[in-house]
Amino acid sequence: MLQGRIVSLKQDSSHLHYRAAWPKTANSLQKPALASPSKTKVDGSEENDGTASLLHNYFALSHSLTDLYDQWTASDANFARRAPAFTGIRILNQDPWEALVAFICSSNNNISRITQMVLKLCLHYGPYIGTIEGEPFHDFPGPEALSGAKVEAHLRELRFGYRAKYIAETARIVSKERPADWLPQLRNPASPSLGQDNPAIKPEASPEDSEPATYRAAHASLLELTGVGPKVADCVCLMGLGWGEAVPVDTHVWQIAQRDYKFGKGGSGGKSKTFTKTMYDAVGDHFRAIWGPQAGWAQSVLFTANLKSFAEQAQGAGGAGVKGVVKTEVDVEGLSESRTATVKTEDEEKTVAPTAASRTRKRKLAKDEKPADTTQADSRPRRASKRLKADGK
Repeated sequence: MLQGRIVSLKQDSSHLHYRAAWPKTANSLQKPALASPSKTKVDGSEENDGTASLLHNYFALSHSLTDLYDQWTASDANFARRAPAFTGIRILNQDPWEALVAFICSSNNNISRITQMVLKLCLHYGPYIGTIEGEPFHDFPGPEALSGAKVEAHLRELRFGYRAKYIAETARIVSKERPADWLPQLRNPASPSLGQDNPAIKPEASPEDSEPATYRAAHASLLELTGVGPKVADCVCLMGLGWGEAVPVDTHVWQIAQRDYKFGKGGSGGKSKTFTKTMYDAVGDHFRAIWGPQAGWAQSVLFTANLKSFAEQAQGAGGAGVKGVVKTEVDVEGLSESRTATVKTEDEEKTVAPTAASRTRKRKLAKDEKPADTTQADSRPRRASKRLKADGK
């Protein structure tokens, strides 16, 4: 699901293919207005449905990975040594609210459980969009849908644990105590939001606003929310608000900082062995000084290289890049005619890593799970006995 439409993605050695399907009924989600809708070739004609532009924005294809990798390689010998086996790694440009809730779910969690939590949120509280090949799709719920009095208890029943309170309380704060455009106002003004082509077109500023948005200010504002610490705030800044300099520091990144940059061992981070807030800030500042405005992107490359699951790849060659798109045939039920088209990328060889398309959100419903009977759940008729699809980078 991506802004009210179902997008199917497929990637081969040279192209990224997509197919978009919209709700057919009038009461379904409407197509969002884009700053400048893209022209997409469909069966020889051109359609302004905005999907090509949206995907270009979602995968942040305006950034040249070739140039960025060259810059990071020239400034950091450690990056130069490890990066060749991990080309094509991008940071997605996600919806800030969805990124916020997903990273609250990520606390002390693994990818499988995080995925299931996102699926449950979509199933029980997100608006129904349509069904493809017997699987119903729901969009991600907004803060209003997750702010009801019964949400916390229900999420605990769904095995969210202590995160249930964080999600419900954060949803209440965002929907009840903050202006409607609060999250968009935290966005990097140089980075277009999802569904917006032109970074010069910014959310309308509040009259009392006099200071321009900054990474530090956005990070501090996010820390005011329940369940949001420095790392979650940095994840949201990086992947939901367009602040490329945000460097989320978790166990893996701290391990990299100690092993390769001598933090906590008498090097630039001092002799402390305890990972304190001061150390957290020092690690981020150090990497920003080395890698520059897109430090968070460079960090994601070393983060991936440090994972045990990629140990074999670390010994081999880099991944293939993406140059274009292929048609995917699907059975569409309850949706308008779907469209297939091509996304043109600016990088010929280092565009989207093979993992990018495979981690696109597929909201899949567990066999034994049914929508809850709560006032917060979407009231539109559901195709029961069907299944749903989850997300990523």
